[in-house]
Amino acid sequence: MESELPPLGQLRWQCRRGMLELDYVLIGFLDRHYAGLSPEDQRLFIRILDFEDQLLLDWVMGNVVPSDANIRRLVALMQMRT
Repeated sequence: MESELPPLGQLRWQCRRGMLELDYVLIGFLDRHYAGLSPEDQRLFIRILDFEDQLLLDWVMGNVVPSDANIRRLVALMQMRT
């Protein structure tokens, strides 16, 4: 049984991090691209939101490369589409 995905309003709240650059990337990606992702990638995006702000910022700014291949792929999408 697939787990139900949280509503967009809840995800929007989770994307608000208090770091303007990170807020811009996460909320922008959520608004423009989340709905078009596969359910697996939607769950991966939700999982990414559990990471610490500084690490997320380092990933999206390209300062650090995620070791997990799936996270690396989704972060690359976020970098290209924001």
